[in-house]
Amino acid sequence: MNVTVLTGAGISTDSGIPDFRGPQGVWTKDPAAQQLFTLQNYLADPDVRRRSWISRREHPAWRAEPNEGHRALVELERAGLLRAIITQNIDELHQRAGSSQVIELHGTIFQVECVSCGLRTPMREVLDRNQDDPECLDCGGIQKAATISFGQSLRPAVLREAISAARECDLFLAVGTSLTVQPAASLCAEALDAGAALVVMNAQATPYDAHADLVIDQPIGQALPALVKELIDEAR
Repeated sequence: MNVTVLTGAGISTDSGIPDFRGPQGVWTKDPAAQQLFTLQNYLADPDVRRRSWISRREHPAWRAEPNEGHRALVELERAGLLRAIITQNIDELHQRAGSSQVIELHGTIFQVECVSCGLRTPMREVLDRNQDDPECLDCGGIQKAATISFGQSLRPAVLREAISAARECDLFLAVGTSLTVQPAASLCAEALDAGAALVVMNAQATPYDAHADLVIDQPIGQALPALVKELIDEAR
């Protein structure tokens, strides 16, 4: 058994990081917050950038700890069953839990990148400058978190790696993701086309439920460890 896992915001809600589209999601509560995640708005509007830097300073990822869902995937890797974790999350909780085969599809909030020269700097170093809209120290350009915003293309090498992981598995497990954001959602189709089974684990319905071999809408912190245990037991 070779398993590739796609994770979204839902796996981190038990760690205190809200999702985006759920009933208590960031965008559900404040639809205007979406503009902070759009590259065009970010580059054009200094006020959007200032609000974004405030949100980075206050982001719950600084305080979050891995939960049972993250730790279950570590056990899957230790059992030799994990092909890769493809995550849409930017919180690095998979790595902190102990997973080593993580593909960060949408980048990380713990790094800053200059949109002009590409310089990468630890987020903490930039925040410690206590500036409203800190410019790049090398070229003076606009800086943003090293995450993928709406209107920004994924890194080609990262996307290729994710597609390969989706195509090279026996089971594709989508956890805590609405499967509405592309190209992440299309990885389900890549896996299905390659002959993999599909399991969807999410609180709300997704566009791929009808194509899944199994749909699980139970709490991830309970359902994912149970599923991982079942997979490990079957492989023995």
